[in-house]
Amino acid sequence: MAITITMGIQKGGCAKSTTTGVLAYLLSRDGYRVLAVDMDSQGNLTEMLSRKPSREFAEKSVLEAMQERDPSPYIVKISDKLDLLPAENFLATFPRWIYTGETYLGGYTRYTGKSGLILDDTLDKIRDQYDFIVIDTPPSLSEQTTNALCASDYVVMMFECSNWCYSAVPNFIESVEGARVHGRHNTRLIGILRIMNDARRSDAKAFNEMIEEDYPNQVFKTIITRKAPIGRLSLYGFEDNAELKQALRQYEDFYKELMERVKGG
Repeated sequence: MAITITMGIQKGGCAKSTTTGVLAYLLSRDGYRVLAVDMDSQGNLTEMLSRKPSREFAEKSVLEAMQERDPSPYIVKISDKLDLLPAENFLATFPRWIYTGETYLGGYTRYTGKSGLILDDTLDKIRDQYDFIVIDTPPSLSEQTTNALCASDYVVMMFECSNWCYSAVPNFIESVEGARVHGRHNTRLIGILRIMNDARRSDAKAFNEMIEEDYPNQVFKTIITRKAPIGRLSLYGFEDNAELKQALRQYEDFYKELMERVKGG
């Protein structure tokens, strides 16, 4: 059965989509069967991996997969080892559908069950087809995020070195704990990835040190600094990208640390 890992924090600009895409790519590169799931209505992960505008997946996305409890018709093949369950703008209507049954098309579908376990129920249909499932989440503690956490074995918390991200950490940790209690996978925080670090800023250095002091056993040793090739991954992707080796250099260290923790249980 697939090991499921979610990237999250309820703040934008923390490289959740980029990191999810990189992790999916590195896992597939190493021969694992991987499904990347986009739970953010912005569809950035979808565009990064598919190289298509997310709007092209209207009515063919993770939203419809969850409404039908069947992801198979909506899975997009990216490479031999990597598949994508895409997202697009109408994923933002997911909470309305949960609580009213009304779809973005104006019709109604029936849902019965726990609202936080819809994605989990959906992924159960195909978990035996993959080694890893990696999930991108929106920059909020939303129903999309709750569903991603409850469907996960592990969570990587993204930490952009700033005061607003630092203040978001306790609430997100509580959300992970809530998923552990109410979900079915004993969800746990596998680590905190310090990312988007600007080495020129003294305040960034201070927040890096503060989060390490607060959570010494959770932080990854790797700190991902701001580099142009990483920022341009969204533009060039993973195929025919002359900068790919540079873009992945720092992520390789994070990937090694993460896999050691996963294998250690």
